[in-house]
Amino acid sequence: MWLVFGVGAAAFALFNLVKLDKHREIFRWASLSLTALALCAFYGDGAARVARDDWGGLMDTMPTLSRALWILTIVSIVLNGMDLFKEGGSSQSK
Repeated sequence: MWLVFGVGAAAFALFNLVKLDKHREIFRWASLSLTALALCAFYGDGAARVARDDWGGLMDTMPTLSRALWILTIVSIVLNGMDLFKEGGSSQSK
């Protein structure tokens, strides 16, 4: 589930960059919300594995899943940051 949230967060951040001024705040809100949900879902998955004493599953999946979560979170932050800098630059030139 966390992967779906992470990809959705990056997709909404891209929509935010591509779209004109219409719905910009909604896309930004959706991207940041999905990023937070991805982090919570990842933590919940790890906690559920610990509760089931699935140490083998944790050792097999956590290194790869953790790296993917870091990448998706950084992509979301960078894309949302690009939107803010693009928005800030255009308002300063007016």
